[in-house]
Amino acid sequence: MKFGYIGLGLMGGPLARNLIRAGKDVMVFDLSEEAIARTLAVGTTGKAVKSVDEMADCDVVFTSLPLPKHIEGTMLGENGLLSKMKKGAVYIDVSTIDPVTGKKIFDFAASKGIDFLACPLGKGPAQAEKAEQPIFAGGTKEAFDKMLPVLQIVGNPVHYTGGVEQAYAFKLLSNMIGMTNLAVLAEGIRIGEKAGIETKKLLELLAETGANSFQLQVRGPWIANHDFANRFGVALALKDVRLGCEMADAMGYDAKFTKMAKDAYQEADKAGFGMEDCNAVYKVL
Repeated sequence: MKFGYIGLGLMGGPLARNLIRAGKDVMVFDLSEEAIARTLAVGTTGKAVKSVDEMADCDVVFTSLPLPKHIEGTMLGENGLLSKMKKGAVYIDVSTIDPVTGKKIFDFAASKGIDFLACPLGKGPAQAEKAEQPIFAGGTKEAFDKMLPVLQIVGNPVHYTGGVEQAYAFKLLSNMIGMTNLAVLAEGIRIGEKAGIETKKLLELLAETGANSFQLQVRGPWIANHDFANRFGVALALKDVRLGCEMADAMGYDAKFTKMAKDAYQEADKAGFGMEDCNAVYKVL
């Protein structure tokens, strides 16, 4: 089985490396030579290509790209890769995009005789590197069952969520809740500082209450240590929260709390913190 992997960033790179570590033949493409070199360094079965068109004969192609427009530009249309791939191949996307775009990709892939699985991810680069990244797969059950052994190479656990729209909606909901929780946590830390409570002590005490959360456990200490190294950047958090709010609006639901959080991430992005970790929202609260 031949694989193609497009997009070797913080999330895509680790997953591509997991395939290479497993001895799979993997063609990789990225605009960053450094990202390509880092990925190929883990084994001998990876190969860089100069164009995604060279992946047309692959049995499985993955994408991990920043925005819906990047996926559409790469995969859709008569000049897109889906129009050049062989019938019976499988296309797997692990990006965070909106359900409407996901359905559009699913329908286009189906028209070309290609199975499409939406497989957004649940945690960060550290878990991805160790193949401990939760995967939330959507698509036909037949395609999911066929690709489950492959998905278990790049991440675990692997969950089947239903259709592609449900998979992408779940991912946006996860990030909406997580990023809003982080903004509230950062605000609480700021108020704690004004109340004269030492931040590390505050986090220790909050962990014993109903205020405990994943963000408190992981990003709380980073804030306390003024560690804003980019694990999941402000710009990406803003993108995901914006897509989530747009999804809710399209459903006729006003996501009031998430929109307040979105404003905070937007302020952090405008202040120049876009490439710092999303916990840098603390700096503008």
